[in-house]
Amino acid sequence: MIHGARAPLLHDHPLKLDADLIRQLPKVLLHEHLDGGLRPQTVIDLAQACGYLSLPTLNATELGQWFHRGANKGSLVEYLEGFAHTTAVMQTRQAIERVAFEFIEDMHRDGVVYAEARFAPCFHTSRGLTPEAVVQSAIDGFTRGREKYGVEWGLIICAMRDRTDSLEWAEMAIDFRHRGVVGFDLAGEEAGYPPKKHVAAFAAIQQANFFSTLHAGEAFGIASIWQALQICGAHRLGHATRLTDGMTIVGGKVVNMDSLAQYILDRRIPLEMCLSSNVHTGAVRSLAEHPFRLYYDAGFRVTLNTDDRLMSDTSMTQELLIAVEEFGLDLDDLEKITTNSIKSAFIHFHDRCRIIYQVIKPGYARFR
Repeated sequence: MIHGARAPLLHDHPLKLDADLIRQLPKVLLHEHLDGGLRPQTVIDLAQACGYLSLPTLNATELGQWFHRGANKGSLVEYLEGFAHTTAVMQTRQAIERVAFEFIEDMHRDGVVYAEARFAPCFHTSRGLTPEAVVQSAIDGFTRGREKYGVEWGLIICAMRDRTDSLEWAEMAIDFRHRGVVGFDLAGEEAGYPPKKHVAAFAAIQQANFFSTLHAGEAFGIASIWQALQICGAHRLGHATRLTDGMTIVGGKVVNMDSLAQYILDRRIPLEMCLSSNVHTGAVRSLAEHPFRLYYDAGFRVTLNTDDRLMSDTSMTQELLIAVEEFGLDLDDLEKITTNSIKSAFIHFHDRCRIIYQVIKPGYARFR
């Protein structure tokens, strides 16, 4: 559509929510791993630049297919194996900055107006970069991207569940809070690595009046979600597909829920849901069995996200299209979910309001 042209009114022509239209809608992304969203050609370019010789192929199309095929095994552990390659080629300032810049460029092309990307700096220091240099390189790339494309962004620093240095990364997130870092996360394999082992890191975040999200309820159940909230004080939950373990579901509707689910609903705790990724990691067996629609109908503050665009071969446009085709969402639903997302972003209140009223609402109004 030509910018500024009047969109067809609903009574003129039926509005078809296809990929082309959804791409034009303003979108918000809260859960995407920077090292899970590289372009295949970028992986190849960076591997050649640093002498990394372990890629399975140097053909971009084949490499993209390899990542997706490897991720689509129904196992979180196997899904994460592809990251060995992406992190291996992100070991210089130039490489990390390029990936961050291209992230913003990809968001712009996909109609995303605000995006939060996350990564674990501990995986990017094997060739001599300091943790501070790793974070600053990403910030430099995001900043350059915003200057060119206008996409607003925030960076989330991840600690890893299987390591013992989460307090160090929480403190780093706090140190960079006025330079583009907006929050802290705990990621990695859930089973055997409960959130409670990282309570010191989350205490530091809370005491600094900062923000945290936490992967919970993806590959482990209610206990992981409860610890994330009640021990670690997470402000958002990554995935939370296993929240259904505490619900009674009849005829596709939630008819009863335990106190934890009720607390999450009542307190409006955002759920960072990732449809494609949840199937690929085995968090759910199929899209038809995904609890997204259950949560949405029950009133939870759900958001839709990509998680890892390279591994899951997806985009925000694709994830919203899946929601339309699989769960029957309409334009009003997409606007509500997008508004949920920006309300849940780790940026200042007035910035959230500005994006809602100056970007999202006018962007959707074009199609009414």
